[in-house]
Amino acid sequence: MILPGSVKECVQALAEHGAAAKLVAGGTDLLPQLKNHLLKPGVVVDLSGVATLKKLTADKGLRIGAAVTARELERDGRLATGAYRGLAESGALVGSVQVRHLATVGGNICNAAPSADMIPPLLALDAEAVIAGPRGERRVPLRDFITGVRTTVLGADELLVELSVPDPGPHSGGAYLRHTPRRELDIAVVGVGSQVTLANGVCTKARIALAAVAPTPVHARAAERALEGQALTPQRIEEAAKLAVEAARPISDQRGSVEFRRHLVRVLTRRTLTTALARANGGQA
Repeated sequence: MILPGSVKECVQALAEHGAAAKLVAGGTDLLPQLKNHLLKPGVVVDLSGVATLKKLTADKGLRIGAAVTARELERDGRLATGAYRGLAESGALVGSVQVRHLATVGGNICNAAPSADMIPPLLALDAEAVIAGPRGERRVPLRDFITGVRTTVLGADELLVELSVPDPGPHSGGAYLRHTPRRELDIAVVGVGSQVTLANGVCTKARIALAAVAPTPVHARAAERALEGQALTPQRIEEAAKLAVEAARPISDQRGSVEFRRHLVRVLTRRTLTTALARANGGQA
């Protein structure tokens, strides 16, 4: 076990041990994998002593440290407004209360599970991943960060430091919803994060991100384009929900069929867009 006190020391440890090293923050993903002998790291690098990874700042956008917990997202009053509400909602859906006190944003993203809850609202907010490594810092749009099931752009000697979220601007609203067979302690069969920004009653920007319907989270690009430049009437929202289904590439498994997942994409897209619109207009839906 290595316990670094800074990002620089983390990078040094990763450079020394390479792929044999595994990072741990909350441990809600790593520890079960260790227990079930799915991973056998040569060394574990504990991030709990790196204070900069635990910072959450809100000033002309958000900077979310990789070790910020789901519970912090859920309870932070700065995220309770319409613009960031979807992110708070995603944090509130991770595991149980006990799990949320440990589970981190960075862990949820770097584990790169297709069903991860915190990724869709961050995608809808056009977040960037800030990555540290021996060659310095680099930024990668979150939409390009996850490359496959449980794989990312991170090198063996790099770590995710924070998520940088641009200011959505006034009259912006977001929402996140998922469907699970159980109310909690379950993973999404489908998750949808939507974000809209309005000006003079017209949608100037729309984002719709889908989880658990493809190997990686995806943007519903055609649905987004159908909303931008338009007044968001119920009819246009319904049309966008239909278009969102076209972006999904779901599979059938024991948790749901292809047809069921497509139905959920349509329903959850319609609901999140309707809620996001209400919040952009100043409502507290």
